Amino acid sequence: MSHNKFSMPLSIAFAALYVVIGFAGRNISAADDPRSVPVIGPEIVDAMKALPGGLTALPEVPVPADNPQSAAKVELGKRLFFDTRLSGDFKSSCSTCHSPEKAFTDGLPRSKGFNGVLLRRNSPTVLNAAFNTAQFWDGRAATLDEQCKGPLLSPDEMNMVDETHLMARLNAVPEYRRDFQSVFNSGPSLDNVARAVAAFERTLVTPNARFDQYMSGNKKALTDQEKRGLIVFFGRGACSECHKGANFTDNLYHNLGSTAVKGNPDDQGRFEITGKVEDRGAFKTPSIRNITLTAPYMHDGSSVTLEDVVELYDRGGGDDPNKDKLIYKLNLTKDEKSDLVAFLKTLDGTLPQVDVPLMYADAKAGKHGGRRK
Repeated sequence: MSHNKFSMPLSIAFAALYVVIGFAGRNISAADDPRSVPVIGPEIVDAMKALPGGLTALPEVPVPADNPQSAAKVELGKRLFFDTRLSGDFKSSCSTCHSPEKAFTDGLPRSKGFNGVLLRRNSPTVLNAAFNTAQFWDGRAATLDEQCKGPLLSPDEMNMVDETHLMARLNAVPEYRRDFQSVFNSGPSLDNVARAVAAFERTLVTPNARFDQYMSGNKKALTDQEKRGLIVFFGRGACSECHKGANFTDNLYHNLGSTAVKGNPDDQGRFEITGKVEDRGAFKTPSIRNITLTAPYMHDGSSVTLEDVVELYDRGGGDDPNKDKLIYKLNLTKDEKSDLVAFLKTLDGTLPQVDVPLMYADAKAGKHGGRRK
């Protein structure tokens, strides 16, 4: 029987591998000793046909049947995404909190809203949001089409007050009336604004990460250290318990045990939507694709670096009594932490190239949208 360079017969190596898979695929309590998991090497993970947690390359973007893509709709959505006309004071747009230069985030721990008010939460990236089955940290919107409406009408965010006010703004622009008629066969409406913006956002995907190349058969796309980090990710780190699938999220809600950082508001997360006690302090698992570009992390921006995130999970999160049972002390070694961070960096894909359009003039109101500064 042939042997690999780790001097372990392949039959024994694969047996060890299945132990790791079984370990990563079940709920683990603090009583378990993660150090009991057999050690496997990069050559073994290379031979796997599928990874635990369904980790895989990005597929084609799902498009809802009631909002099909078209070039004209995407172009309209892009124009709206950058247009400050969609905010009450003509000072902000969708791109204010989701800037292309910052991987479609704003780079702040907590975003700033209307008149500079400090909002409760960190702005998640729009990149690959098309793959999510829920939007916002608390999941209050099921789709991209619904997500857009919330910030537009929120008094603390873009503060457009109501649909009538928004439509008056758009109808004052002849080019917008023309574009909406061409794309939707009707004039501007809140639903059509949301559909157009969502169509644009469905183009904001990041394929061809080195991890994607690896999963597509190029086993040299990852270094040995990064492969060891992948093994930690689905093995002793148990990261794939929640960060799973092609977009590295289960789209579910978890309480990490962390309490509010001093100066931050007490935020009950998913509980505010469902009213269920078990959802108190729980937030949606974010995708970790392009994670090196989207700091700071967590719903309140309380983790500044990837190393901070790894340390949080390694120590078993915080002490909130409602902490998710999947959060427990890991006791990873220094090398394992380093390997894990190295793997996470392989999830950066090819960023979409977005040219900010020149805004239409508003002849009636004397106001203009503009290029984002």
